[in-house]
Amino acid sequence: MKPESAKRLGIVLKGYPRLSETFIAQEIRELERAGYGIDIISLRHPTDKARHPIHYEIEARVQYLPEYLHQEPLRVLRAWWLARKLPGYKAALKAFFEDLPRDISRNRFRRFGQGLVLAAEYAPNLSFLYVHFIHTPTSATRYASMMSGIPFAISAHAKDIWTTPGWELAQKLGECRWCVTCTAGGRIELQRHAPDPAKVHLVYHGLDLSRFPTPPARTGADGFQKTAPVRFVTVGRAVSKKGLDTLVAALALLPPDLSWHWLHIGGGPLREKLKAQATSLGILDRCEFAGSKAQSEVLAAYRNSDLFVLPCRIDESGDRDGLPNVIVEAQSQALAVLTTPVSGIPELIENEINGVFVEPDDAPALARELDRLARDPALRSRLGAAGEHKVRTRFDHLSTIGALENLLNAEIGKV
Repeated sequence: MKPESAKRLGIVLKGYPRLSETFIAQEIRELERAGYGIDIISLRHPTDKARHPIHYEIEARVQYLPEYLHQEPLRVLRAWWLARKLPGYKAALKAFFEDLPRDISRNRFRRFGQGLVLAAEYAPNLSFLYVHFIHTPTSATRYASMMSGIPFAISAHAKDIWTTPGWELAQKLGECRWCVTCTAGGRIELQRHAPDPAKVHLVYHGLDLSRFPTPPARTGADGFQKTAPVRFVTVGRAVSKKGLDTLVAALALLPPDLSWHWLHIGGGPLREKLKAQATSLGILDRCEFAGSKAQSEVLAAYRNSDLFVLPCRIDESGDRDGLPNVIVEAQSQALAVLTTPVSGIPELIENEINGVFVEPDDAPALARELDRLARDPALRSRLGAAGEHKVRTRFDHLSTIGALENLLNAEIGKV
C-alpha cells in the first residue's frame, strides 16, 4: 500500500499567485474541495502586489523552484547530486542534449536545472504531476518526470499552444498521459501535433458563479447626456494580442456628440504607450487607466459599466488568447460584449445574439459598433441578458471541472 504522501498531486505553474490567472486558482481550489492532496510548485515568484480572495482560500503548500539557476547555485548542485542517482537521470540528460541543438538558449538550461530540483526535492512526495502551460513549465516537468518516473499531464491554454514549435508539441504530447485545453480551436491544433490525438481533451475553465452573483439592473445610458456618459470597460493586460491600441484609435473616432468614458483595468508592458496614444489623440480626459485590481473591484467595474470591449488579435509572434476568462466574467454580469472572432471567443459569443463581433485591427468598424451600441441601451440589455443566460447554463465551473476530475481519478486517488 502506498503511503499517504504518495497520493499527492503536484501542480506545476509558471508563476503563482497571479492576478491574470484566477482560472487556475479557481481550479486548484475546486480540486482541493474534491479531496485531492495538492502541492503547488512554481517556476517564478509572484510579481503582483494584490491577490484575489481565492488565493487566501487555497490550502496547498506553495513551493518555488530556482527562478534563475545562478541565484541558487548550491541548491541546483545539490539537486544534481541527488538526481543523478535516479533511474531516469541518464534518459533525461540524453533528452536534454537532443533538445539543445533545436533550442540553444539559456532558457533550455534553466528548464533542465529546474527539472533537477523538481525531481530531487519534490517528486519523492508526489505520485502525479499536472502542469499548466505546455511551453516552459512543461519542459521542466518533462525532465523531472523522466528522472523520477512520475507521470505527468498537461493543461494547455493559448500563447503556449501557438508559440511552441511543432516538434516540441509533438514530443510533449507523446510523453504525457493526457492533455486538456480550454478551447475547441486549441484542441484541434494540439491534436494536429499529437502522436495520439485521443490524448487531447476539451475542458472549459468555467466560472465560479458564487463569486459573480446575478447583477442589479443597469441605468441604460445612451450617450446623449454629458453628466451620464456611456461607460465602456476593458479588463486585460496591456499586451499586443489584446488589441487595445486599436480600441484607443477607435475611441478617438467616435462622434463628438457622444458622451462616453473608458476604463481599462490591468497592468502590462504597453500601458504607458496606450496612455501616450490617448494623449496624442486628445482623449486622455475620457480614459482611465486603473492598473491591476482585486476581483471585488473588477466585479464592481462590470456592474457599473454599460459595455465590455476587448478587440483581441493574433499578434506578430502568433500569440493569441484562447477564450479570455474576463469575457465570461463580463457576460455573467449581463454586460453586453464587443469583441473579435479570434481563437476560442466564438465558442461563447454569437454575433448579435449575446455580443457583437468586429474584425481585428479595424478601428473604423470598431468605432461604428461602439457608437451603435452606446446609443441603444435596449440592444445592450438584450445582448447582456442572453450572455448571462449562456454563462449560467453552460459555463458554471462546477459542471466543467468534472471532466478534469475524471481524468485525475484514473491517475491518482484522493487523500
